[in-house]
Amino acid sequence: MHDAASPTSGLGDVIGPLPYRLQLAGGWIDQPFVSVLDPEPPGSMVVVSLEPTVRYMDRCGMATGTRARAQTLWGDAWPAGRDPMELVRELYAAENEGLTEPSGSQDMCGLIFPGVSRLDYDVSVEGGWFPSHVESTRDPEVAAWLERVLHMVPVAPRPPGYGPLGVKRLDPEWVRRLGRSGWDCFDAIVRQDVVALGTSMNECSRCWDALLPQTLAHPTIGIDLRALLAGYESRYEGAMYSGCGGGYLVVASEEEVPGSFHVTVRTGAPAG
Repeated sequence: MHDAASPTSGLGDVIGPLPYRLQLAGGWIDQPFVSVLDPEPPGSMVVVSLEPTVRYMDRCGMATGTRARAQTLWGDAWPAGRDPMELVRELYAAENEGLTEPSGSQDMCGLIFPGVSRLDYDVSVEGGWFPSHVESTRDPEVAAWLERVLHMVPVAPRPPGYGPLGVKRLDPEWVRRLGRSGWDCFDAIVRQDVVALGTSMNECSRCWDALLPQTLAHPTIGIDLRALLAGYESRYEGAMYSGCGGGYLVVASEEEVPGSFHVTVRTGAPAG
């Protein structure tokens, strides 16, 4: 668990030293149009800051666009002496300038905050655009455990023309369950409970399908993402996609998953 790709590996110059971001359970609760319907705020989601040990595919929910914007804005290192949340806000503003459908602030938080973080969103706090609270762990034992039980199975990037928001079924009870899945996910990671982790991931997938069904099925997607997900859920402790429309299938399992690779959690000093 290092702060950047090793310069001796030959990958550092190609990939760049900035981290990537993996989202786990609770994704979409960082969008105010979702969190405004949460009957029991705050709702939570989990992000994991990842070392750039591989080049993660674009359009796969790994915050590659936000990472590229950060590199344009700051180069190969975070500005020194700055509060991490200030950097989150600055990067958020830069990426979403002029956009009618802004990305959520979890992209920026997952890049800038090291370790595993639970982001709590409450629409009564800053309109729900930024977390009302961030709970993080950089515990090396927790990070090592998560690296062992998470398995990344490449599926496919979301295709051109894809969008997840064509159908919205925003029921408050499903929103509540979505926000709770993030809370349960973080609790499971801290306790190193792979069964509970998998359960929270499965629950998040169900919430996505109920609230925004085109996250898993869309006319532009040629893969039966639901069937693939169900197959992995039935075989392992849990599974979910890294982003809308596919990307990587993230599998929680104590045993190895064929065709998968492991992540490396960034546990270095906080940004700034």
